[in-house]
Amino acid sequence: MIPLSLYIHIPWCIKKCPYCDFNSYALNGNLPETEYIAALIADLKQDLQYVQDRKLLSIFFGGGTPSLFSPKSIEMLLTDVKRLIPFGDGIEITLETNPGTIEHFNFADYKTAGVNRISLGAQSFIDEKLQALGRIHNAKEILNAIDTLHKCNFESFNIDIMHSLPQQTLEQAMSDLTTALDCQAPHISWYQLTLEPNTVFHKYPPKLPNDDLSWQIQQEGEKILATGGFNHYEISAFAKAGQQCLHNTNYWKFGDYLGIGAGAHGKVTDLSTMQAQRYWKTRSPKDYLDPSKKFLAGINNISTADLPGEFMLNRLRLFTKIELQEFQQATGLPTTAITAILKSASKRGLIEYNNDALILTAFGKRFINDVMQLFI
Repeated sequence: MIPLSLYIHIPWCIKKCPYCDFNSYALNGNLPETEYIAALIADLKQDLQYVQDRKLLSIFFGGGTPSLFSPKSIEMLLTDVKRLIPFGDGIEITLETNPGTIEHFNFADYKTAGVNRISLGAQSFIDEKLQALGRIHNAKEILNAIDTLHKCNFESFNIDIMHSLPQQTLEQAMSDLTTALDCQAPHISWYQLTLEPNTVFHKYPPKLPNDDLSWQIQQEGEKILATGGFNHYEISAFAKAGQQCLHNTNYWKFGDYLGIGAGAHGKVTDLSTMQAQRYWKTRSPKDYLDPSKKFLAGINNISTADLPGEFMLNRLRLFTKIELQEFQQATGLPTTAITAILKSASKRGLIEYNNDALILTAFGKRFINDVMQLFI
């Protein structure tokens, strides 16, 4: 049975960062917590048809800045979700937080509310770089937040860090990583800053490190993380043993996930026919909260011809061996649908491949976009 997760989008933040292309909005006025939670539950009720007797593997609160919502609101929401969909044993419940907003509430209260994993949007431990990124917090606030996480006995948490920042040196990038390791983080998301369309940085590009320096940062950073006992299990994710993110791993394994909230996306499969589809919700928070308007904004069936590409574009993000049986179970297709592509990728040295499984080579990891393009 294909695992099922739930993504909950909370679109407000204190300030929109200049690099951010997510569906997020700077808060203007009072935060409509009560109204939004009611809308989320009404939205979820319309998605119950996709559950098909499954339990939730994970829940992820993303944004925006979900930590703007109080622990009481999060607890109320989780209580209603559990009433509608059973929680699986060992369910992972992640809350994205901003070190600049978390002082309003206590991590201990979020833990009492049911959250058992925190994802902290640090981005850098250098104040100069945080200012360049438009972040509302400073390095001291990050360290205080991490110290509080340890005191509250959060056994699972993630620190988000970006590299190749405006005018960043190799030494500064490595300093960010070594600080994260000193903080004893069990999971680190470390990824390169990119200038996405429809962002301030795309319109007014800052001076970023050149490709050679960015590649050097990537190589040296991976060495530091490996030495620190981190497994590079996904393109931009590094974890200590047993600390991989269940929610994101379900995405990359082409699992199913419900998406509720303004602009949320979901991917679901009819387990009787194996017909997969993607859907998305109304983006505007104002429209999402308007009872006269629909939550569902669009839906798209994934064709049989597109299934191999959809699966591989996700699954290749994970650097673990891909058993070909996974492909069959997730798509309902025979492995012959991708045999020719696998042989071609193997000849080019991008993957190692046999009749049972495949895995990216070091060369393939470096040029993973090229590998993914083969399946489109």
